[in-house]
Amino acid sequence: MNKTRREFLKQVAAAGTAFAAPGMATNFDVNINTSRSSPDNDVIGHGDFRYRVEKDWAALDPARHPVKNCHEMVMDKRGRLIMITDETQNNIIIFNKDGKYLDSWGSKYPGGHGLTLWNAGGEEFLFITDTNAETARVEKTTLDGRVLLTLEDPREVGGYDTEDDYLPTETAVGPDGTIYVADGYGSYYVLRFSPDGKYLDKFGGAGSADDQLNEPHGVAVDTRSNGTPTLLVTSRRHNSFKRFTLEGEYLETIFLPGAYVCRPVINGENVYAGVCWSRKRYLNLTPESGFITILDKDDNVVSNPAGTQPSYINGELQLMVQEESIFKHCHDVCIDEDKNMYVCQWNAGQTYPIKLHRV
Repeated sequence: MNKTRREFLKQVAAAGTAFAAPGMATNFDVNINTSRSSPDNDVIGHGDFRYRVEKDWAALDPARHPVKNCHEMVMDKRGRLIMITDETQNNIIIFNKDGKYLDSWGSKYPGGHGLTLWNAGGEEFLFITDTNAETARVEKTTLDGRVLLTLEDPREVGGYDTEDDYLPTETAVGPDGTIYVADGYGSYYVLRFSPDGKYLDKFGGAGSADDQLNEPHGVAVDTRSNGTPTLLVTSRRHNSFKRFTLEGEYLETIFLPGAYVCRPVINGENVYAGVCWSRKRYLNLTPESGFITILDKDDNVVSNPAGTQPSYINGELQLMVQEESIFKHCHDVCIDEDKNMYVCQWNAGQTYPIKLHRV
């Protein structure tokens, strides 16, 4: 006798539960669950990394201080939160930790995207990337916006062919002052520059080999171990971070199935990242399916605020997707000294960052 569809689904769900450890999401669960909405004050996350949501954290008037996309945020040594947007009325907006406006500046970065804070012996600087095709560049500035250095364009100094795309998305600075630029929307290389902005060389490039990249959206210098510092490079459409030496030699891939991660943000022993999309519907990139992912010192995922609970089977991380529709497209996170998190979003209705209070 033929079974009804409902009877079949019940049997499949029961079978999936039978083979899952307590509290572990099965692949079946991941593929059929739909996101639920979450109000302010809801607690999200897993294990020791749980957070209370404050959606209306930023107390700004959008008519006076508008944003298009809240791309990235850093915190300076004074505890000020510095954010970049591609709105040229105020490319940089500075908040306090209560979401109050402190300052703003900048009107010449129509593709304002990457924002890196560099502490050079106690003096702090910003590195700004502009992804706009007409103005694409990387600049080093003071915290109040005075331009100190513009990095060479690789198309003008032999690093690229003149017709190659160059649309830099992120930077990192090595211990010796070497500047690393992720060309995440251009030709998919990570480029190395001297401290005075001269082009040195490049590695990566588009492809699916271990040492190649697919949308290298972010880059960070990882000094968590006691050994030699390394580079963590986002390979977003590979759902992964890839680790390289500071000279560009490939070391390993940290696979994050389902998660289209943005830049790695290293804080203490952990790596945090905004997930811009997840592979939710038909295992394709799904609009408005963002969440946050958090890795421990061994690069194991320990929490996915607004995402499904991380699950490992035989040492292999299982598919991760959005579970609660708090976020649309998480683009970056910033962590304060109390381990609270500030979440910047792309394509989220021109809204300000959301604060997650660690509980």
